[in-house]
Amino acid sequence: MGRTEYYHDPNAPKANTLVPASNLLVVDGTGAVLLQRRRDTGQWALPGGAQDIGETAAQCAVRECLEETGIVAEITGFLGVYTNPNHVVAYTDGEIRQQYENTYIGRPVGGEPTINDEADGVCFVRPDDLDRYDIHPSMRQQIGDYLAGTYPYLG
Repeated sequence: MGRTEYYHDPNAPKANTLVPASNLLVVDGTGAVLLQRRRDTGQWALPGGAQDIGETAAQCAVRECLEETGIVAEITGFLGVYTNPNHVVAYTDGEIRQQYENTYIGRPVGGEPTINDEADGVCFVRPDDLDRYDIHPSMRQQIGDYLAGTYPYLG
């Protein structure tokens, strides 16, 4: 399913759904952050996605990380709740979703970076190299909050 992201865009369509989602900001022993390049947008992002019924938000973050990157991770902390009504995603099926993400902090405990149906690139990126990557502003905010130590973010 295709999607278009709108971020602080006055021409964005009005949201018609709000779906709980979780991200996992995985940091390795060198301080590098795990990113995936989304096939649907071409931008780099933290692994994450919609929460399934029957799982906790934290379980969702760990599952999405494994599915999207091939990395098995454990949660080490909580970054924050990101609920910007000026960030909406329009899907080709007519759903227009307002951002609602619980973002956790984690560390890798197994697996290898692996591409898949959702990601055509997966790698750990050192903080000094982040500007070389096309990262969506909402993801940059989350990574920036982590690097600045300004969490938990409850916006």
